[in-house]
Amino acid sequence: MFSRIGRWINDRWPLDALIRLGLEEEMIGGTSYAYVFGSAVFLTFVLQVVTGIWQLFYFVPSIDHAYDSLSYLRLQVAFGWLIHGLHHWGADAMIILVGLHMSRVFIWGAYKHPRQLTWLIGVGLLIFTLALGFTGPVLPWSQLGYWEAEVGTSMAGTVPLIGQFIERLLRAGADLGELTLSRFYVLHVAILPGILLLFIGPHLIAFRKFGMSGPWDEAKRKSIGPFWPDQVFKDTIFFSLIFVILVGLSAYASPPFPGPLDLLATSYTPKPEWYFFFLYQSLKAFHAKLEPIGTVGIPLFVTLLLLFLPFLDRSSERNPARRPVAMIGYFIFILWVIVLGIVGYYSKPGASTSVATKALSVTTAPTAKMPASAQRGSELFHSLGCIGCHQIHGQGGTIGPDLSSEVLGGKSHQWLTTQIRDPKKHDPNTIMPALSLASDQQVNDVADFLLTLEPVQKSGQTPSPKPSSAKTPMAQETSSAGQQKVSGPHGLPGPAASMIGNADLGSITFKNICQACHGPQGAGNVPNPGSDDGTVPPLNPIDPHLSSKNAQTFAENIGRIIQHGSIPEGPHPQLDMLPFGDDHTLTQPEIANVEAYVLKLNGLGRAQLVHPGISPHLFFWLVLAAFTIVFGGLGIGLARKKNS
Repeated sequence: MFSRIGRWINDRWPLDALIRLGLEEEMIGGTSYAYVFGSAVFLTFVLQVVTGIWQLFYFVPSIDHAYDSLSYLRLQVAFGWLIHGLHHWGADAMIILVGLHMSRVFIWGAYKHPRQLTWLIGVGLLIFTLALGFTGPVLPWSQLGYWEAEVGTSMAGTVPLIGQFIERLLRAGADLGELTLSRFYVLHVAILPGILLLFIGPHLIAFRKFGMSGPWDEAKRKSIGPFWPDQVFKDTIFFSLIFVILVGLSAYASPPFPGPLDLLATSYTPKPEWYFFFLYQSLKAFHAKLEPIGTVGIPLFVTLLLLFLPFLDRSSERNPARRPVAMIGYFIFILWVIVLGIVGYYSKPGASTSVATKALSVTTAPTAKMPASAQRGSELFHSLGCIGCHQIHGQGGTIGPDLSSEVLGGKSHQWLTTQIRDPKKHDPNTIMPALSLASDQQVNDVADFLLTLEPVQKSGQTPSPKPSSAKTPMAQETSSAGQQKVSGPHGLPGPAASMIGNADLGSITFKNICQACHGPQGAGNVPNPGSDDGTVPPLNPIDPHLSSKNAQTFAENIGRIIQHGSIPEGPHPQLDMLPFGDDHTLTQPEIANVEAYVLKLNGLGRAQLVHPGISPHLFFWLVLAAFTIVFGGLGIGLARKKNS
C-alpha cells in the first residue's frame, strides 16, 4: 500500500529525489559523534515549535491573564507540565547546542574557504536563537518577564542616534503595557521563528553544497562513511538522549513559577536569563556616558568578530595545534563568558547597572529631599520589618505607635539609637524586639530617617512624600486596621489565594514583615502576653486545622488570615495579626509569595499538579525504559550485523 502511495506521489512530485538529496552523502573521514550537534539543533528547534504551538491553545497574551493562563496549563491540563517543561528546558538546550555546534566548527576550522557563507548564516542563527531566548520569558508577564522587558528595552534605548526609536518600537510607547506584550508575543511566535526558518534553509543548502569539512588529518580523510544510515543513527541516538534529559528535567526540576507581577515590590532584583549573565556582569564596568560601551559596544564587537572571522583568518590550515592565535583567542572568549556568567549569577543585588537602576526607579514613589543617610534609613525601615508594627503617614501596622505623630517630639538621636538597639532600657515591659543584628551604620541611618519625620509634624505641614520603598497611595484607601481584624471565621480569601506565588520571593517578604512575630522560618516562639497560647502561633509547622494536602485549600486557609487579620483568643493579647491585605501593607502578589513560602515550610509546593495526566516521575522512567530498549536493541542488532 505504501509503495503504491509513494509511486503516486513520485509521478507528480520528486519525493525520492529530495530524500536522496537529504540522505545520500559521503562523509569524509567517516561518521562521528562530533557531527551530531547540527542535527540536534534543528530537531530541538522542531521540538520548540511543536511545544510552543501546543501552549498557544491555552495561553492568553494579555497582561491580566498571561501568567494565570500559563499556570492553568501547567497545573490543570493533562501533560501541561510536560509541554511547558520541554519548551522551557528545550530553549536552554538549543542555546547550548548552538554554542557547541559553533565551537566544533571553529575548532575544526570549518569556517574557512569555501564554507564562509555557511558560517555567516550560522552566526545569524545564533543571534536569532538568542533573540528567541530574550522574548520568550517576557510572555508570561510575570515578575521575571516584566523586568526582563524593562531592562532589555532600556538597554536598546542606549544605542546612539536610533536608541530611543528602537526602545519605543519594542515597547509600543514610552512605558510597558498591553501593546508591549503584544509585540513581544508576535516577535516570539511568528517573526523570529519565521526568520530562523529562512536562515535554516540556506544553511542546509550551503552545507550540502560543500559537504562536511572532515578531519584535518589527511590520513583520516581517506576513509568514507555514509550519512544514511550510520550518521543518522548517531544523530538519532544523541537527540533521543537529549529528549530523555529534557523529560527528566521537566519531571524532577520543574521550571519555577517566577511569581505574579508586582510593580510595588522593592526587594526584587531583576536579572536576565543565564545565557546573558556574562553581558549583565560586563555592563557593571560602565557607567553614565560610558554605558553604551557595555550595552552596545561589547555585543556589537563580538558580533562583528564572529562575522569577519572567515575573512580575518584566511589561512587554509585547519589543525588547531597549528593555529595558536585563533585557539588562544577562542579559549579567552569562552573563559570570559563562563567566568563573568558565574560572577553575574552570584552578584549581589546592590551591584546593578545604571540601566537596571533606571528601570527599577520607574515604579517607585518620589523620594523626599532628605540626607543620604536618612534615605538609606527609610529603605531600612521597610526592609527590616519596622513598618509591620509602626505606621508612617497612615501606612503600616498598629502594634506600635504612629511614628509620624508627635510621639517622637523632642527625642534625640542617641535616644532613638538606644531604642532601636535595646528598647527594654526605656521600657522593661515593651514587646518591641531589639534590632541586635543591624550594624551601627544601619541603626544610625534609621534614626536619621525618624528624625526627619518630626519637623513635618511640628510645623503642621503636609506629610512629606513616602520613601522610595513605601507602598503606593493605594494604601490610603482603606479604613483603620482595628475595624478589619477579626477573630474568625476570617471571611473570603483575597485574590492572592488564586495566584501561584514564588516561595523564594516570599521568604524575603516573610523575613522583612513576618519574622519579627513568627520567628525565623516561622518556627519561633515569640511571646504574646495576654493570649491563651502565650506565644504567637508558629507557622512551621502550622496549626493542623489550617493545613491541607491540597495546595489551593492550604493557600486559601492562610490567605484569609493574611488578608483580613486575626485577634488571638485570650483576655488582652498584646500582639494581633494585622490585616496585611485589607490595609494594603502587602500587595496581593506579595501575599501570594508569602503563601507559597509558608506552604514550602510545611513541605507542600504551591504549584501542585491537579491533572498531570500521568505522574511526572513515572513518565520519565517509562521514557527512559523505552529509550534503553529501542536503542539497546538496535545497537545489539548492528553489532551482530557487523560481526556476521
